[in-house]
Amino acid sequence: MYQRIIKKQVKSSFFKGKIIIIVGPRQVGKTTLSEEIIENFDPNKEKTVFFNCDNPSDRASLDEKDFEWLDALVGDNKIIFIDEGQKVGSIGQTAKLLIDKYKNKKQIIITGSSSINLLNKTQEALTGRKKIFHLFPLGIEEIYPRKNILTIKKELENILITGLYPEIINIKSLREKQSELRELSSSNLYKDILEFQQVKNSTTIFNLLKAIALQIGSEVSYNELANTVGIDKKTVERYVDLLEKNFIIFRLSPYYTNKRKEISKSKKIYFYDLGIRNAVINNFNPLDSRNDVGALWENFITVERLKYLTYHNIYSNNYFWRTFTKTEIDWVEERGGRLYGFEFKFKNKKAKQPALWRSYKNSEFKIITSENFNEFIL
Repeated sequence: MYQRIIKKQVKSSFFKGKIIIIVGPRQVGKTTLSEEIIENFDPNKEKTVFFNCDNPSDRASLDEKDFEWLDALVGDNKIIFIDEGQKVGSIGQTAKLLIDKYKNKKQIIITGSSSINLLNKTQEALTGRKKIFHLFPLGIEEIYPRKNILTIKKELENILITGLYPEIINIKSLREKQSELRELSSSNLYKDILEFQQVKNSTTIFNLLKAIALQIGSEVSYNELANTVGIDKKTVERYVDLLEKNFIIFRLSPYYTNKRKEISKSKKIYFYDLGIRNAVINNFNPLDSRNDVGALWENFITVERLKYLTYHNIYSNNYFWRTFTKTEIDWVEERGGRLYGFEFKFKNKKAKQPALWRSYKNSEFKIITSENFNEFIL
């Protein structure tokens, strides 16, 4: 029902001699997008062979096989579609064999909801042979392509509460949305972590995710998370890394002029979707009865800006900024030799540009509220 922004970019990359990889959270539409693009090709000229790697037999047919086997498997099909490719243990080597032999003759497209196997294992094997696209939950630009700001503002509360997953947006009943989000935020969300990363305790993962959900917009201490959940710090670090590589959360580092300090300082953690975040803490209350509206707004604007930058190929180093006196700027972009600082306030509150921020050369500052956010994410 929605036109994904990257659809044209992906389609224009077909038959250019590179493997197309589409990554992103589970159930955000990677398979649907791929199928829509493939349908635009002539099925008589560009026939497709489809591998669903959720299916163990499809997975086994691609894992650790030589080219002769793979060639017979593909046959005369021109498009090779491997869905949930991260589940193939040898996906990097398999993809390399295919692209090295077929090159411009066939198009290989792989989707994945985990970067652990898919991106990590193809990083070296497919150097110079792949084009990666990131697909997020629906963006405001995709839902409201005409950029009707009044309509967007009317729906803003629903978006902050139930998020932007495609299947959730299409549900009218709030109760049904909540039910689907609870199901989505159950173990199905981190299925790959439990299945492939030797993490056996789903309760621990869920409790950690809940602790993180209660701290969005704040700097996160791994020691504090470890004490809250009852596991050691190293396990927290590993699980956070797994949750990020499975596109459930993402981390934001602090900006410092001394880059070495950046590594040792606390990070902020955000959710790719607020509906998932609210389901994890089981809070779907309206905004006027919540005490986390500021955090919801910060997460929403942060992830929408990330979508905007990614989809429009705007390359930026992204951070938050905080001084020892706790003066803070929520979002910092370092690009084109300039620094752009943005403070996020749900209501149109007055906020002054920090004096220290003004001391940075080539820096700018702006406040993003529920009144002017359209110019920041559309």
